[in-house]
Amino acid sequence: MRYPKEKKERSLGERLQLKGERCRSPKCAMVRKPYRPGMHGHKRQRKMLSDFGRQIKEKQKFKWSYGIDERNLRHIFERAERKSGSVASQFLKLLELRLDNVIFRLGFAASRSMARQLVNHGHVMVNGRRVKSPGFELKLGDIISVRPSSVTKSVFKNLKEELSKYTPPAWLSIDADKFEGKIVSAPDENMPFEVNLLVESFSK
Repeated sequence: MRYPKEKKERSLGERLQLKGERCRSPKCAMVRKPYRPGMHGHKRQRKMLSDFGRQIKEKQKFKWSYGIDERNLRHIFERAERKSGSVASQFLKLLELRLDNVIFRLGFAASRSMARQLVNHGHVMVNGRRVKSPGFELKLGDIISVRPSSVTKSVFKNLKEELSKYTPPAWLSIDADKFEGKIVSAPDENMPFEVNLLVESFSK
């Protein structure tokens, strides 16, 4: 099922910030139409989900939020299983340390889909080298920056001003003047996801 971004949020009944700034404004579809999409969506009450239904919903939230498909989601889960410690914790860390997600968390892009475009178009550097893979895995101490030749592009026109007002997650730091950010600690796990439901789904 391929919905436009805001219909995905309405189908789940949750705001996932898929449309960037629009999701934080009165124009957000979840504000204007807080019911399921479709002709009769406003007449239908949301059903209580079974355990399996809740697992499927949580899996959709992860896929749509991070912009990855089922195959990649499972691959990340399998990598998390091979690491020591909690599978749920390692899984979230692997997702959060993706380059496109970190760009979004740093405030360089209004959404993860926009962050992926910035990477694909060659506007992003990691430790001084251009990286064009949105799924590139970052690590502690890595410095993420806007490519110097890209700073004048229209997409970054107001970035310096926006970054000066933005507070990133505690595990990231920003230097607005240099258009760069740094990973200063492990990603926190205060996420609006029930990751244990996903673990249960993939563990069957």
